Amino acid sequence: MALFGLAALLVGFSKTAIGGLSSISIAIFASLMPARESTAAILLMLIVGDVMAVWNYRHDCDWSLLRRLIPSVLPGLALGALFLGAIDDNVLRRVIGALLIVMALLQLLLRWRSPTRGGLAYGRTAAIGAGLAAGFTTMVANAAGPVMTLYLVAQGVDKRRFLGTGALFFFGVNLCKLPFSAGLGLFHAATLTRALALAPLVLVGGWAGVRVARKISQVRFDQAVLGASVLAALALVLR
Repeated sequence: MALFGLAALLVGFSKTAIGGLSSISIAIFASLMPARESTAAILLMLIVGDVMAVWNYRHDCDWSLLRRLIPSVLPGLALGALFLGAIDDNVLRRVIGALLIVMALLQLLLRWRSPTRGGLAYGRTAAIGAGLAAGFTTMVANAAGPVMTLYLVAQGVDKRRFLGTGALFFFGVNLCKLPFSAGLGLFHAATLTRALALAPLVLVGGWAGVRVARKISQVRFDQAVLGASVLAALALVLR
């Protein structure tokens, strides 16, 4: 139960401060529960964190960035749902790890090619690709955080715009995932009970994240969101 509690705290903290840390929570849940069931359990906690993040950063969303992503997210969700319904838990665990590793490597490549903020910018085609990847990875593994990190860091957005845009994006995407997950039969009474019990810890983590985000510098913030995604990938693959 302690590990579940830690995962819930990290979910809240990641939603209001360092986004990549939510992938560590995904790794914890995938190691303690059947992989398929874990995606539904953590989805409910992610939505709790989303609500807190949207409220705290409601004035900081960059709608122009979202408009480029949204058209391709739904097809990505549909592809992810088809994939999720066709594979077993062992394969899904490997897929979750592989997705996070690929995203982490892409982020390291971004940092190597563009050490200064905003050195790379995504055009329309790349934004469509990012939307598809975000929809697919979030449906399969709740792991679109690294995709969004890559996209937003490449755009050179400041930390509050990063957090505000990500908060609204993930709130909308996670709500869209609910009917997909329900249709796949992933919600059970035990899953709902566990999510309800852990929700207060998500809020505590979110409260702490808001305060950290206020104090951390922009450079440290960029480094932290990239580093957290790398750690998340390693936590799942090496568990």
